[in-house]
Amino acid sequence: KSSVQTIGEEQIQNPYTELLVLKGHQDIVRFLVQVDDCRFASAGDDGIIFLWNAQSGEKLFELHGHTHKITAIAPFSSSDVSEEKKHLIITASADRTVIVWDCTSGRQVQKVSCFHSTVKCLTVLQRLDVWLSGGSDLCVWNRKLDLLCKTSHLTDAGISALVELPKNCVAAAVGKELIIFRLSASSNGSEGWNVLEVKRLVDHEDNILSLVRVNDLTFVTGSHVGELIVWDALDWTKQASECNFWDSSVHPDVQPEIKLSQSPNETSVQHLTSDDECVFAAVGKGIYVYNLQMKRVIACQRTAHDSSVLHIEKLPNRQLISCSEDGSVRIWELREKQQLPAEPVPTGFFNMWGFGRANKQANQAAKKMQENTPMYFLELVGDLIGHSSAVQMFLYFGELGLATCSADHLIILWKDGERESSLRSLTLFQKLAQNGDLQLKL
Repeated sequence: KSSVQTIGEEQIQNPYTELLVLKGHQDIVRFLVQVDDCRFASAGDDGIIFLWNAQSGEKLFELHGHTHKITAIAPFSSSDVSEEKKHLIITASADRTVIVWDCTSGRQVQKVSCFHSTVKCLTVLQRLDVWLSGGSDLCVWNRKLDLLCKTSHLTDAGISALVELPKNCVAAAVGKELIIFRLSASSNGSEGWNVLEVKRLVDHEDNILSLVRVNDLTFVTGSHVGELIVWDALDWTKQASECNFWDSSVHPDVQPEIKLSQSPNETSVQHLTSDDECVFAAVGKGIYVYNLQMKRVIACQRTAHDSSVLHIEKLPNRQLISCSEDGSVRIWELREKQQLPAEPVPTGFFNMWGFGRANKQANQAAKKMQENTPMYFLELVGDLIGHSSAVQMFLYFGELGLATCSADHLIILWKDGERESSLRSLTLFQKLAQNGDLQLKL
């Protein structure tokens, strides 16, 4: 029997009771990117980019230019104060090209096709008004798509993820290594730039799958074997780490599971997101809340889904949304536990059987920790069933709802039923008033 939490028909706290199905893609839809408050772009394995209206679900543009699947996408709005703000997006493809698109006209602005390998990630550094492409090397480009500088060939595996750091630096995930690069403009007054490798961090035991910037002081990485490392963003030293997500002795409030071995997929950190206090990690089938100040996991749902969790986001309230290979999208609320009188807590396999003199001390320490620190739990408050295959990611649009994309080739807009109903009533009321069918009596 599956140990995944379930929720009944009555989902009182789930506002998403209406959905719009958006069709157009012919293959897996892997990426969604927000263009502005009410528009977003979708892309995937069919190589086509669609622009959509998040309110109505209307398809605005269909962008053709790539011949293979899309491998990365990023918003690239102009920051020039002297001109009207332009909303652009950059897309990279397995056809070894990168294209900049104008979201207002739906036209191709420029195309670059000088890459020796597939670009796997794109990052825009707004402050420097440049953008970076990561593949077998790291390239720095200006807004006109002139190549400013590049690194020498790194590895065949290439850069899988990039994150911006202070002091004109970026961290690049290259296999199990984290490479810090610094960008600098040429000092001789020319438009030349340099990109220098300044440090290699080799603390991970396996490939780094996820990177997230918490703030100007901190960033976090997660690996294939479940290591989470918190880094200082200024001097790149290790501040804290968590490597035992699946170990019930480390999280005594969680029901222990007896397992002979762990498959790597069960411990893989697929995605990370954060706010100022916590990092939220999608680890295998579970979701974990890691408090940065306490340097420990404060809440988890070890089997949040039936399959691997692919994407997780924190909402402005105390809610989280997760989506999974099992085709579901779930809403969770982080709640504080009502404190009960603390009981001794086993702290490991040997202590379960009373081996060793440390048993009593460990139980006392665990009891004291339980008394002094608030415990939290994740409660399932909504289950969105609509996709028939793996949900790759989603975008949260506040009151406009939620957009999800999937391997079933579909995009679904999930809407707040009450809000949509009141909007329809208001529209009808206004229409009747305009037609004179509504007699307003004072």
